[in-house]
Amino acid sequence: MYEDLIETKLESEKIFDGKLLHIRKDRVRLPNGGEAYREWVKHPGAAAIIPLTDDGEIILVRQYRYPIDEVTLEIPAGKLDAAGEDPLECAKRELSEETGYTANEYIYLTKLATSVGFSDEVIYIYAAKGLVAGKQHTDEDEFINVIKVPLQEAVEMVLDGRINDGKSITAIFMLDRMIK
Repeated sequence: MYEDLIETKLESEKIFDGKLLHIRKDRVRLPNGGEAYREWVKHPGAAAIIPLTDDGEIILVRQYRYPIDEVTLEIPAGKLDAAGEDPLECAKRELSEETGYTANEYIYLTKLATSVGFSDEVIYIYAAKGLVAGKQHTDEDEFINVIKVPLQEAVEMVLDGRINDGKSITAIFMLDRMIK
């Protein structure tokens, strides 16, 4: 199915291998028989979680994001630490580390391909309910403020641009739709 669209890798060259990102340059055969190069970023994947309180608020994290030089509001998230790591376990870990909360119920929402034109990154997104407060324990290079926002206000924050992070937008809209 869709064979007329598939490109076939002929060779692959490592351009850069960092701690998080790995850049590749592949030579591919195009569907019409021609050849082209594809530069892309290999990413380990990530998991994210949108925590919902019993009174209809979501828990967001405020943090500075160096690549865009901006302080953002996002749902808790982090990269998968090892090949084959269960995304739900990653989401639970990030919820606890970034917010201090754990949950009694976890609901799978979706798998989001973040930048299909140049990266293989996917983020598995979950919702968390039945929250139990605990102590935040971020990584030593993470500086995060935790805030609670009514879900409907978060929807408005997406619509007016105050929340512009793709995974958070997806999670907020999906959760809003799910509970209506």
